[in-house]
Order: sequence, then structure tokens, then C-alpha cells
Amino acid sequence: MTYTYEQYQQSADHIKNCIGDRRVEVLMILGSGLGFMGEFVEDPVIVPYAEIPHFKHSTAPGHEGRFVIGQLGGKCVAVMQGRMHTYEGYSYEDVSYAVRVVRLLGADTMIVTNAAGAVNTSFREGEIMLITDHIKFFGVSPLAGPNLDEFGTRFPDMSTLYTPELQQIARRSAAELGVRLNEGVYMFFPGPQFETPAEVRAARILGADNVGMSTVPEVITAGHCGMRVLGFSLSANPAAGVTSAPILGEDVNAAAEATRPAFSALILKCLEKM
Repeated sequence: MTYTYEQYQQSADHIKNCIGDRRVEVLMILGSGLGFMGEFVEDPVIVPYAEIPHFKHSTAPGHEGRFVIGQLGGKCVAVMQGRMHTYEGYSYEDVSYAVRVVRLLGADTMIVTNAAGAVNTSFREGEIMLITDHIKFFGVSPLAGPNLDEFGTRFPDMSTLYTPELQQIARRSAAELGVRLNEGVYMFFPGPQFETPAEVRAARILGADNVGMSTVPEVITAGHCGMRVLGFSLSANPAAGVTSAPILGEDVNAAAEATRPAFSALILKCLEKM
């Protein structure tokens, strides 16, 4: 499906009616097991996805399917507790739909997180990786189809999708908190099956450090909209073939829960410094 600018505006208008005169500054998209950041939002307004015109529903485990909008770290944030994935049967435009909607609410910055498999053998389970770039070889682009000039140019530059200034804030914040922060490249796979050992070896050769099934469509769309992007990837488990252990979805959520204190503190510190 190709959405019109008017449909994005109708979705944004519904949310505006819910939040009154608040102007959203930061969109936060939270990955599997990481939705707990919404619990810290002050004076929250809850907007279920199901109530927003043209919005899709989140069906993945651990994704509540709602916006939590309010104050966090001195900023007005729109926290997405649950994202959409292409493996749920959604198009790339469906998956990234929320980015343009929240851009119309005023947001000029996006913080995105995910839980992923560690390809880099020096990464340990439960460590956080600052995303410095990504690789996407699968499927079409969320920008395919007629370009919506209201959001951005037909051929957007992808050289600095992950904003260097925000990366510096993340590094300083992690250092102040004493949080180990890895850095690397995130590679997108469509899922829902986990990657094979051969695919993981290929990803490593190509320069990937973590692999997962989300994030990249939203980041491409945010870059097209002119938004600043800060991305974090939780190395929830060693990727296939790194160890002989099978990969289980419930282990990913458990690893995310275990990082709650460090992840929460890091994101809050970054928000305060923006």
C-alpha cells in the first residue's frame, strides 16, 4: 500500500487531539523486551495503535502496541511500546509509517533500539552496541513508490543516517555512567526465522557486528524526513554458529530485561544531553 500525505496527517491529527498542545520532540522506538522505557514517562498520555487511523497493529511478543507520550529526560517524547515488522506481513511502508506521523507532531530526533544477535565474537550477551551504520540487502525500500515531497527528496543521502553528534553524546553518557558501550554495524534480516550459521558468517565478512529483524526501515524513513537518529542494539545472544546453543525468542526478552538498569540510565542520560 502507498500512503498519501493526507493519511499521515489524519493519523497525526488523531494523536494531537489526544495530547493537546504538547509538541513532541523525540520519537523513541523500542525493540523486543525494551518497552520498559515507557514506564518512566512523566504525565503520560496513552494512545493505542488500534485507535489511530491507518495505523497497523503490533503482533510480536513483548510489543504492547501503543504510544506513551509525555516528559522524559527533560524532553517531550513519544515512546512506541511495540513496533511493526515485515515478518508480520507488513510492507516496509507500514513498518515505518509511525516515523512520518510523529515527524508531523514536531519530532526532529529519533532514538531507536533493538534486541539482536551478536555477530562480533568480542561482544558479550547483554552488552549494548551503539549503531554507527547499517547494512540492508533484503526487500524493497520504505521509500519505494511515489515520493512525498512534503517529507523529503526523491534520492536522500544515507551517508550520516546515524547522527555523529548524537553518537558523541552516547559515548560521553556511557563513559559517565560506567556502561560498556560497543560500537558497530547492524545488519537487517527480514525474519521471522533466525539467521543460519552460514548467513551469520556472511554478515561478519560483510562487516556486520549485530544482526536483527527491525530498525533499518524506520531509520531510512527518518533520514528521508530529515530527522536526527540515535540507535542502540542490545546484543541479546550470540548469533547462530557463534556457539552451539540454539537461539530461543524467550531468551532475547530475558536478556533485555536483565539490561534494564543500564539501558534505562543510558537513554535518560542521552536525552538530558540533547
